[in-house]
Amino acid sequence: MSKVILITGASSGIGKAIGDFLCTKDFKVYGTSRNPSKYLDSKFQLFDLDVNNADSIKLCIDKIIKIEGVLDVLINNAGVCITGPLEEIPEIEIKNNFNTNFFGPLNIIKKVLPLMRSKKRGLIINITSLAAYVGTPYRSVYSASKAALDLVSETLNMETKPFNIKVVTLAPGEFSTNIASRRYHASSEKNSPYHLNYSKALTLMNNHVSGGADPKLIAKLIFKIINSKNYESVKRCFTKEFKPYIIGKISKGKNKVKLNGSINWI
Repeated sequence: MSKVILITGASSGIGKAIGDFLCTKDFKVYGTSRNPSKYLDSKFQLFDLDVNNADSIKLCIDKIIKIEGVLDVLINNAGVCITGPLEEIPEIEIKNNFNTNFFGPLNIIKKVLPLMRSKKRGLIINITSLAAYVGTPYRSVYSASKAALDLVSETLNMETKPFNIKVVTLAPGEFSTNIASRRYHASSEKNSPYHLNYSKALTLMNNHVSGGADPKLIAKLIFKIINSKNYESVKRCFTKEFKPYIIGKISKGKNKVKLNGSINWI
């Protein structure tokens, strides 16, 4: 029986690449978007979902349950980037970033867990970021939100182990997506003490994204994770095909897969 998979933030970028690839592997793939009507040519069905809206989450998950009666794999991919000197980022924007990158995924997880527990199986893959492991200037809030999701995932994996539900984090580095165009930039005026260094860092960040790796690499790794019987076997996913995008491996007892990015732009 084909596994049923839900990918959040699947209308573009990494989410779309994952969905397009998994569609070729005999899975029943569903994705989410805040504006699904704009993507009528999607290879898989997109449902309306705002990760910051509890009613929207409930409606989306209920639709999938009604159609399929099961959800085997949840891939929390939806997220937004934020940059700027911490001193100059408005508090409201910090909260907005955590709502999307941290609280949103948690609320979706809490909605799907009862179904997964009832079926005594499930896999949750939370897309975090290399930034969750490596502190870099002007990404403090983004790094913190992704690091928070990473640690919660690790503890949640322990909590759900008795129910045969696995929780994995996958941390991409710089991949070629449109994330830069949707990034919140704290405005740094020319008289700001951070202006010069922040401007240089932004240019380098944008160059790294535009020259980043193909998101299909992540899609292929996701496929191998889904088909892995245990986390140790995921190590075998680290083939030459993924070099130099691998910076780490799954640590014993820690279900983390770290993917590359060049981090020497500081």
